[in-house]
Amino acid sequence: MTQKHRSQNKKKHKMAHPIHQANQNSPFGDLTREDFYNKHQILHQESFMLNKQNIKIFTQSWLPSSAPRLRGLIAVIHGYTDESSWLIQLTAIAIAKAGFYVCALDLQGHGNSDGVRGHIPDIEPVVEDCVQFFDSARASHPKLPAFIFGESLGGAIAILMCLKQRNSEWSGLILNGAMCGVSKKFKPVWPLEQLLPAAAFVAPTWKIAITEDPAKRSYKEEWKRRLVMKSPNRAANGKVTAATALEFLRVCEYIKRNSHGLKIPLLVVHGGDDKICDPKSARLLYESAASEDKTLKIFTGMWHQFIGEPNESVEQVFGTILTWIGERADNASETYSNNGFSFEKKNEI
Repeated sequence: MTQKHRSQNKKKHKMAHPIHQANQNSPFGDLTREDFYNKHQILHQESFMLNKQNIKIFTQSWLPSSAPRLRGLIAVIHGYTDESSWLIQLTAIAIAKAGFYVCALDLQGHGNSDGVRGHIPDIEPVVEDCVQFFDSARASHPKLPAFIFGESLGGAIAILMCLKQRNSEWSGLILNGAMCGVSKKFKPVWPLEQLLPAAAFVAPTWKIAITEDPAKRSYKEEWKRRLVMKSPNRAANGKVTAATALEFLRVCEYIKRNSHGLKIPLLVVHGGDDKICDPKSARLLYESAASEDKTLKIFTGMWHQFIGEPNESVEQVFGTILTWIGERADNASETYSNNGFSFEKKNEI
């Protein structure tokens, strides 16, 4: 084996996403969660935050136990029906292993957070929760370049956060299958879409079966769909409340009208065969964004959730994301030491 091949194999092993260790029953395969963290040398913490509405919001973080210095902070926002403690945490662990401090929360009505299950009649309080928690995390690591990673609905929330905070407080935005526009194949059938405002007013928590469970159109591999279904705190199970559906459509329209306000370094990754969030809307957001540093990657044939693809494809998409983050983190002005006290000056911006 040549030195070049050894280097490539070593790099691939270092970047490997741990989804290959999962099985249809558990993200951790045959290990306990604690043993899984120990195997990957990850320090994990979890807590609850009381938000401005006095609702308990579950939060957690991951960081490498052996890295001499942290390269950056990554704020992760999960999608609808999802939570931070199931499949998306494997992505969080993989990013942490690359030398990053990763933090996440469960949205209201999701996972271990309080709230009506899967009910988001107003996106603004959810955005405020994210701002509150991630601002606190960044305040604890003030020298780290900070990035937002938003998946599906979490991508829309991340966009709203950046627009609200006027971009300047973040080093980069990563959108994975972001909800910039709902696919026509997943919208409420006519005339239900026209009746949504009335339905949301009269019966806001009425759950409407728009289509089959979104997991069936999000995760290509069957065993991963079965794993998703086994999440103990999974919200909605294919049904969304009338008020939530109306709010999601409103959010997509707002993003479409205001995406030109994005000036932050931007990476947009999207499945070319995404039947949940329209890939055309992702391209439109990319073209509209005023960011000088922006990248668009549409992966032909892939579905809504890249982690639901065959593992080789997972590695391809994750490698794109991690390389993009790593290059920008390492070019930032300072790298924060893992012990929280010493700092290494890199270069001036």
